[in-house]
Amino acid sequence: MRVLARFAEMKRKGEKIAMLTAYDAPQARAQEEAGIEVILVGDSVGVNILGYPSEREVTLADMAHHVAAVRRGARDTFVIGDLPFATYDSPEQALASAKTLQKAGADAVKFEGAHPELVRMLTGAGIPVCGHLGYEPQTGERRVHGKTFEEAVRIFADAKALDEAGVFMLVLELAPLELAAAVTGAIRAPTIGIGAGFGTDGQVLVFPDVLGYGEKNFRHNRRYAEVGQTMREASRAYLADVLKAEFPTKANCAAMPPEVLARFKAEVLGEKV
Repeated sequence: MRVLARFAEMKRKGEKIAMLTAYDAPQARAQEEAGIEVILVGDSVGVNILGYPSEREVTLADMAHHVAAVRRGARDTFVIGDLPFATYDSPEQALASAKTLQKAGADAVKFEGAHPELVRMLTGAGIPVCGHLGYEPQTGERRVHGKTFEEAVRIFADAKALDEAGVFMLVLELAPLELAAAVTGAIRAPTIGIGAGFGTDGQVLVFPDVLGYGEKNFRHNRRYAEVGQTMREASRAYLADVLKAEFPTKANCAAMPPEVLARFKAEVLGEKV
């Protein structure tokens, strides 16, 4: 696949890869028009869009629905779909789940954890795989992973195992910058960091975090807009206009042609014209 070769070439040349999450067609369209290299339809859709308490509640049907929406919004951008929790517990289940997302429009799939056997199986079936190590939202504790020697050694070894198995890309989430940089230098696949410092081959952020949907912010994030505040202000302004009967106005309405109105009043309402 030529685009996979391009990602590998970007790593060799030291060119950074920009990835964002997207969950619907308007988000995807905006990102494609901006030139974002890769769109990730993450299972973070659960907590950011669907109102679930965690990523673990996201279903395969949820993911397929949102992958399809993103594909409709970004026809030409490389799209990765997350395999949700408990949908890749066996090779057979992983393959079926990946095919579901592929059919919905994903160019590749991503799953969490060190499962090189699944990577080999999926890539052997023609489905590109992005790995994910460090903080694993489906099963892990939300903290920086790799601050102890033992944890750092394990993540480093897992990254090399996934790379040897054939991942085309590896997300490193909430990992110390030194560890992320070491992994980046040790494997062939491009690394994409989120809360993993500046030594990775690219970066990914959650789009609602970038847009400032909520009041909570994260150290690894940078807010490029305050859409949440704008939504609240727009809602309050709309409410005030409706309550004061200042919306809608005639400019927001359609009117009957005079001859139709006259006939309607005479024949239906019984008014004398």
